[in-house]
Amino acid sequence: MTARRLGIGIIGSGFNARFHLQAFVGVRDADVLGVWSPNPAHAAETAAMARALDVGAARPFASIAEMVADPSIHAVWLCGPNHARIENVEEVTHAISRGASLRGIACEKPLARTVAEARRVAELVKGAGLMHGYLENQVFAPQVEHGRALLWARGAATTGRPYLARAAEEHSGPHAPWFWQGRLQGGGVLNDMMCHSAALVRHLLTDPAAPASSLRPRKVTAHIASLKWSQPAYARRLSETMGADVDYTRAPAEDFASLMVEFETPEGMRVLGEASTSWSYVGPGLRLSAELLGPEYSMSWNTLDSGLKLFFSREVRGSAGEDLVEKQNAETGQMPVVASEAAAYGYEAENRHFVRAFLGLEPPKLTFDYGVEIVELLMAAYQSAEEECTLAFPPPGLNAFVPAVGRGEWRG
Repeated sequence: MTARRLGIGIIGSGFNARFHLQAFVGVRDADVLGVWSPNPAHAAETAAMARALDVGAARPFASIAEMVADPSIHAVWLCGPNHARIENVEEVTHAISRGASLRGIACEKPLARTVAEARRVAELVKGAGLMHGYLENQVFAPQVEHGRALLWARGAATTGRPYLARAAEEHSGPHAPWFWQGRLQGGGVLNDMMCHSAALVRHLLTDPAAPASSLRPRKVTAHIASLKWSQPAYARRLSETMGADVDYTRAPAEDFASLMVEFETPEGMRVLGEASTSWSYVGPGLRLSAELLGPEYSMSWNTLDSGLKLFFSREVRGSAGEDLVEKQNAETGQMPVVASEAAAYGYEAENRHFVRAFLGLEPPKLTFDYGVEIVELLMAAYQSAEEECTLAFPPPGLNAFVPAVGRGEWRG
């Protein structure tokens, strides 16, 4: 591009889209100029938030096609719900086929609900000639990137490559009703959050000088369970909060998942990635954590090990909120505070990177091909959990596989 600024349109107006807006405060060469949502009022609110944050003169659009056709929009960030993914991408690519000009598209995790859907999304975007980026914020988290670089440069270079990575993402449950519904979201916590943790362990175990594809999955072992939200009292509370369509006595989704992936390195060595995710975690709020271990070194990361803590006595009164940490669970006592969460969780760095990639200043680190590979891992994990065994990767029938949770047939 001749211009050094990227005009961005955002598809979606929910929690995730708003996190990206906060992250764009730290991105110098982009302007958020448009927002589309199936809810016009929400689109207007999100556009107003962008203007208030001074990240661009955003305005709401009546359709995706109208936003893509606007010549000031050079790229779109796809932040809508999983069940609308193909529909949204089709509208983008149809607009391009009718003459709209767009540079690239960045898509939130997971790329789709199944392998077949993920491959369709990638096919549509490649067919339209678009640059594409997979938005996996945790691999861009500053502590993760700095620690990984140091361990590989100092520890691995002198004593040998790392052989075990662990990652976890845990909180008390999603914000919106569709996340809880297997048919809409594609599954439960495994699909919603293991996409982060699976990508992170692979990232940590991959030599920074080598492509992500250099580390190949060979075996997958997974377990899923509904530990909390299927219990009658909690299922009732969930329906009262999220609406009657979310009924975990009838159609639960897993609220806990674990995954072990055996990878093969380019040298033929076997290394392990261990991940767990939970919607049944009770603590101050969202907890992201990771470890990387090698022959003579280790690193650890925990977002709740914050440098800032606040204490409120019983005399402090106030409404419930998330001003201390995402998914905050309490307003009194001693609690960690994660300052600038959009930066701490990697949103700011990933947005800066993909803006530069779409401006032609550097190659994209994560593409839709990478997103397809992550969905393949997730579906293999569901298959392993359902068959209650370790599976060689890729297992047969992966492209056509739809998890029982995603079909609404899993009973916990």
